[in-house]
Amino acid sequence: MSQGDTPDERQQGGGSVAPFPSRRTPPPSPEPAFVPAAPVVSFDRHELREIFNVYGRQVAEGEWRDYALDFLPEKAVFSIYRRASEVPLYRVEKDPALARRQGAYSVVAATGLILKRGPDLARVLQAIDRKPKLVVV
Repeated sequence: MSQGDTPDERQQGGGSVAPFPSRRTPPPSPEPAFVPAAPVVSFDRHELREIFNVYGRQVAEGEWRDYALDFLPEKAVFSIYRRASEVPLYRVEKDPALARRQGAYSVVAATGLILKRGPDLARVLQAIDRKPKLVVV
């Protein structure tokens, strides 16, 4: 310890280190435990059952091979593919904003043409559901 050192410099070991502020930082503010997500439109269990009944029949016939589900804020889409790498062959859409006007459900072809639209999903799906044919040999 030299003669010109102050008591603070002696504690720090030579005076070359700046004193660290002794203030404690305040704890971070707590984040809310639940942040509500943006509402999305989706198919309920009964709607999915009707869609998968039609889809299953067409897969069994070898017509369709893959599907995709999209749940967006404005509509829900069930896309049907002949092969996984193609554009969808059909899209079954549920748009609640159109429920009072034209019906919430619609079947859209690959070209964008709306094949059928209405308030009843079973009737709308008839546009793409081919009934089994009886073949006489």
